Amino acid sequence: MNQSLTLAFLVAAGIGLVVQNTLMVRITQSSSTILIAMLLNSLVGIVLFVSILLIKQGVSGFHELASTVRWWTLIPGLLGSFFVFASISGYQNVGAATTIAVLVASQLIGGLALDILRSHGIPLRALVGPVCGAVMLVVGAWLVARRQF
Repeated sequence: MNQSLTLAFLVAAGIGLVVQNTLMVRITQSSSTILIAMLLNSLVGIVLFVSILLIKQGVSGFHELASTVRWWTLIPGLLGSFFVFASISGYQNVGAATTIAVLVASQLIGGLALDILRSHGIPLRALVGPVCGAVMLVVGAWLVARRQF
């Protein structure tokens, strides 16, 4: 996949996330718990991915799935569920813009830290631009989060 298509997918995913969270807040408001929205979200994903795995690899895909499971392979699902929970809670309690600003800023800081750890001795000069960008994004997130509607 080329960079332009990848960036287009990222933009579409970002917009889709806003739509998803808005709809999940609506589901939460019409049910007794946020868990209903989260379960519906997860069930759709499970049905979709089970269907794709079955179509692409047949029953052997499920054998591979079972042999791949380790305790640590469950961590991404826990983190993803936490992300969805935090996003829905954020949309409900502080609004979409604040939720997105804080999530994006925190993801950038985490990603930058991971890239630095993986780089094994990156020169300090090479960090100036990315660190300045991260600082500006954090300041922008703070400005968005402190606003009152």
